[in-house]
Amino acid sequence: MPKLLVKPKKKTGQVISVTPKSAKWKYVGHDVWKLAAGKKAKGLEERRETCIVFASGKARVTVSGEDMGVLGERNSVFEGKPWSIYIPPGHKWQVKAENDCVINVCTAPAKGKFPVKIIKPEDQEIITRGEGSNTRYVCNIMPEWDNAAESLLVVEVITPNGCTSSYPSHKHDKNNLPKESLLEETYYHRINPPQGFAFQRVYTDDRKLDEAMAVEDGDVTMVPKGYHPCATIHGYDLYYLNVMAGPKRIWKFHNAPEHEWLLPKPKT
Repeated sequence: MPKLLVKPKKKTGQVISVTPKSAKWKYVGHDVWKLAAGKKAKGLEERRETCIVFASGKARVTVSGEDMGVLGERNSVFEGKPWSIYIPPGHKWQVKAENDCVINVCTAPAKGKFPVKIIKPEDQEIITRGEGSNTRYVCNIMPEWDNAAESLLVVEVITPNGCTSSYPSHKHDKNNLPKESLLEETYYHRINPPQGFAFQRVYTDDRKLDEAMAVEDGDVTMVPKGYHPCATIHGYDLYYLNVMAGPKRIWKFHNAPEHEWLLPKPKT
């Protein structure tokens, strides 16, 4: 199996855990929990901020003993926008599922500059990026301009069947601002219908890193560096949740020069 592909280890509970130690990097943590009604997920990060994204289902959330209410709404990642909650370092959290529930727990280094914040679906908008067979629909959960986190950048994307995404190929692995920022990244993939699959390639210019992966429903891929385009197959839509973090909370990417001709021409 490719080194950058993470498969669920079990059917329920904490099914995936990507930590800086397991990924052999510095910034991004990304866990996936699948909870039946009444089951709980808990966490506490002393030096890291957390964003919990409700992929599907509903759950009651408490933070440091305070009841934050029941969060979550949609039954599938392919139905509308998500509920999420931001939690600063040093706060215990608990999620107790009201029904079958899937959450993504995204973490990155932080000092505690920002308060707890519930991110409602109406606080977000879905934008269309690309055109033709490179069309995708983007929902920014925690974008760089929201000034509500210290490190985390969180976004979800739906790519219609037969289309490409994160394309033309781009990378963000050099701390070379304002041209390019250094950001580690994970992708949590879902497929509709779930028996399908998609492809992702992670590669560098010198090809010292070059992995092509067939991703299935529920897989996570890791992007420590390099370009990382995705492609769906006919008949199956692709959802992914991106978690990014690095030394600065800025998303500036570098396009692969050989593919820049595919970018839309500026309107005059």
